[in-house]
Amino acid sequence: MIAAIEAYATGGGATRIRLDTRSDLVEARALYARHGYREIPAFTSGPYAQHWFEKALAGRVDDAAQAR
Repeated sequence: MIAAIEAYATGGGATRIRLDTRSDLVEARALYARHGYREIPAFTSGPYAQHWFEKALAGRVDDAAQAR
């Protein structure tokens, strides 16, 4: 599911994905880290936002071709 979301975001022109999660969701935090998300400073507030993550997405293939 993570790969599909990242592909969809990249296809739409996104260059990064940010997300947040709760402290008690240890498995979710480990999952994000395994998939290349790094913990960053808070960018939202809310009762369930206690850890924030970001991942840079690879550029689109057609963008790389245009750069040549």
